[in-house]
Amino acid sequence: MPANAVVIDTNLLVLLIVGTASPSYIARHKRLQAYTRQDFELLTNYLSRARRVVVTPNTVTETSNLAGYIAEPARSHIYRVLHAFLQTSEEVYVASKTAAGHAAFLRLGVADAALLAMIGEDHMLLTADLDLYLEALGAGRETVNFNHYIEANRP
Repeated sequence: MPANAVVIDTNLLVLLIVGTASPSYIARHKRLQAYTRQDFELLTNYLSRARRVVVTPNTVTETSNLAGYIAEPARSHIYRVLHAFLQTSEEVYVASKTAAGHAAFLRLGVADAALLAMIGEDHMLLTADLDLYLEALGAGRETVNFNHYIEANRP
């Protein structure tokens, strides 16, 4: 992991927040049906080796919206974990105008274009989104497809 910071996408941030609240919520969460408790453990293990984990306001907003796709009292618990995460996380702002100016904006939207705009020499991308991964890879940016990481680390 040569980059100084790992930039995490929305899907993985939802998995991180929901799983941190309770790994048992993962199976119940409408937006996490593709993931397991073991995938959450792989994610936390991967991120524990990073010097820094970075998010964008766009990713946080999307995460906040998607994390709520579960019934109470789990929803409130998840939002409390998100609140605590935000108190200590590193958040990097990429202007929407800058994101919209990225070549991938028309295909991927503002949130993903903002991620692409900030990855580079000091920041690598960790994503579960194939289109975002391929775009970053095609641009010669350091990126890891978390789905490949899951497959490589399953028993």
